[in-house]
Amino acid sequence: MSRAALLVLADGRFPAGGHAHSGGAEAAVKAGRISGAASLEDFCRGRLNTAGLVSAALAAAAALGVDPALLDSAADARTPSPALRVAARRLGRQLMRAARATWPSAELDALARAFPKGAHQPVVLGLAARSAGLGPEDAAYCSAYESVSGPATATVRLLSLDPFDATGVLARLAPELDVVARAAADAARHVVDAGVDALPSASAPLLEISAQAHAAWAVRLFAS
Repeated sequence: MSRAALLVLADGRFPAGGHAHSGGAEAAVKAGRISGAASLEDFCRGRLNTAGLVSAALAAAAALGVDPALLDSAADARTPSPALRVAARRLGRQLMRAARATWPSAELDALARAFPKGAHQPVVLGLAARSAGLGPEDAAYCSAYESVSGPATATVRLLSLDPFDATGVLARLAPELDVVARAAADAARHVVDAGVDALPSASAPLLEISAQAHAAWAVRLFAS
């Protein structure tokens, strides 16, 4: 295993399409729920412990070799918003292109054939990590970090927030990210014996509702 591969996969410059998505931050900024570093931290903390935990567990399970088709169905069941399901599959398709070019594998090829319009992004992420020789904890960390780094980066653009302040938010969330990543990896191990119902299903209804409203905006800076 090359732990350096994790740095490549988690790098914001990895061409996985995440730069076009705000993780719900654009709608939250417009609604006044994010107005500065303190409220961004609250938003990211909530996202990390709900959608972030679910995504990290899906990624960890895929990295363990759990059937990606079953995981994709589980991701669908845990994503009530049609807009977010569409966004997750678009991100999955883009990530698949990047991953197959970077870490070619028969498993990635098979998933691409099974889901030509894209599998859910966390499932692809986990399989990309597996193809790169990484383990479930690595996949969970990468997914959990993405769940907060995306909104933090988007808020710099949306609010002209000082990048130092945005980075400070991520640093303060680091201990909680450790907890979420470990919990996600533990849940993924249970999936091997107990099936996908062992995956967490923490929900964030406001994120889902906001995503549906955001998808209908005539003008927006981010896709989701």
